[in-house]
Amino acid sequence: MAKFSNKWTRAAIPALLLHCSIGTVYCWSYFSGAISTALTAQGVDVSALQWAFSLAIFFLGMSAAFLGDFVEKDIHKASLIATICFAVGIAGTGLAIRLGQVWMILVFYGVVMGVGLGLGYLSPVKTLMLWFSNNKGLATGLAVAGFGAAKMIFAPIITWLIGAVNSVEFALYILAGVWFVMMFIGHLLLKKPDGWVESHEKFDIKKFFTRFAIFKDVKFIGIWLVFYINITCGLALISFEKDIYKFIGLAAMASTLGSITGLLNAGGRLAYSAIGDHLHCRNTIYKIILISEILITAVALFSGAITNHYVVIVLILMFVVNAGYGGGFSNLPTLLSDVYGMGKISSIHGIALSAWAFAGLTGNQIAQVIIDATGSYQNVLIFTVALYAIAIVVDFVLVKTPHQVSGHPELEHVTHDEE
Repeated sequence: MAKFSNKWTRAAIPALLLHCSIGTVYCWSYFSGAISTALTAQGVDVSALQWAFSLAIFFLGMSAAFLGDFVEKDIHKASLIATICFAVGIAGTGLAIRLGQVWMILVFYGVVMGVGLGLGYLSPVKTLMLWFSNNKGLATGLAVAGFGAAKMIFAPIITWLIGAVNSVEFALYILAGVWFVMMFIGHLLLKKPDGWVESHEKFDIKKFFTRFAIFKDVKFIGIWLVFYINITCGLALISFEKDIYKFIGLAAMASTLGSITGLLNAGGRLAYSAIGDHLHCRNTIYKIILISEILITAVALFSGAITNHYVVIVLILMFVVNAGYGGGFSNLPTLLSDVYGMGKISSIHGIALSAWAFAGLTGNQIAQVIIDATGSYQNVLIFTVALYAIAIVVDFVLVKTPHQVSGHPELEHVTHDEE
């Protein structure tokens, strides 16, 4: 059996099973319309429904921030709890529709599923970096590419299923079962290399909160801000992607273009992280991402691309932003490991993911305020290009990394990458 215990069966495959399931959180737009219709037919006020997705992302980030140590010590318990919470959150959303209760959707989809997202997102990351010690970027890129590709894979399935069973409620029950099986198999397979032993100190409330003292480190503040801004700007555009396509006359192609940008989101996670493995300083990837986003956003802004319906420029804008959005996620854990080592990477990565939590509450919400106030998608570009500019300054000034991207002492005994 030992030959079947390798980096693919114990890290890559389980990571993909976990992330391809929880990544369907980005399929919310494929559920929300049908959920809104079902609730409205019952005479229910659905004005608060839009907060379900924002709460899911918020609790993803916060559960990762506060439970990183727990994931560090026991990935099996963490991945099992993630599996249960995610499936219960999806099925509970179906039950909430049956009962006509929006607040239950916010609790199940937003809070319960959000906790499952946070634990499920963190669980395979360190394991991947340990098994693929010489190609950490490629490994984490592979996992989070699964997160990004989930929308591309399941969006058409969700659309078909809701129509096939003629009920979003029962579609949610079926999908909860499918995703539970996928995640449970991933949970059973996930295992750290035999050569790696975690420390198991008893829980200490004082030590628990001292973890957040990392915010005193200007390097971490810089990484957190760059990550936060990249997600905020990405969500500000990606969350209105379909509406923008319709506005510029591509309504008939909106679904196809959504699949293409989903592929680029996933491809950006894999490609940028793989390139990072071969760079002298992994933070260079963030500079490349931010500069490319600034340039294309500035071109779209000054050309009036969205208002003048410059289709090619708008498409390039969405393609570049989606790829950079994904690349920002895949390079975060490896950048953090370069700066802080592998010892407590799950904990540090979890704290950094709190940026995702706050971006989930601000990115699409601020964009909605701008659109409601001005009636223009073009004005959202002013907001995003300004933030991207701040991010590149922060990256150059605050984020300092070692010149070597490998060779941490705590990795020296892990040699499974050649299996």
